[in-house]
Amino acid sequence: MKLQVTFASTFQSSSFHDTIVTTTPSKLIALAEHLGTDYCNHNTGDDKTNFDFEFQTTDGIYFTVYDWKEYRTLSLNEYIDFHIGGSSKSNTDASALALIDALSHF
Repeated sequence: MKLQVTFASTFQSSSFHDTIVTTTPSKLIALAEHLGTDYCNHNTGDDKTNFDFEFQTTDGIYFTVYDWKEYRTLSLNEYIDFHIGGSSKSNTDASALALIDALSHF
């Protein structure tokens, strides 16, 4: 079954399980706006993250996407290693595959 990314309806806690997706902030923003989901854009380099996104797969797997400790303003078209947070390694791996597929359309 192919997983698809949707907007997250409620916040859940997530942890990093060594799953990373390399993409640009602009592609993640375009996906979030296409899905109608909110995201945090604090692209100042003053905190541990500049961008935070919350998504969910159609199978109900909640996951977060965020840059980590870049400590600089990011170009929107720059490729960055974004961390995937979730409840388990299997969930973050499945979420990453769904996210990569969703981002291929942007």
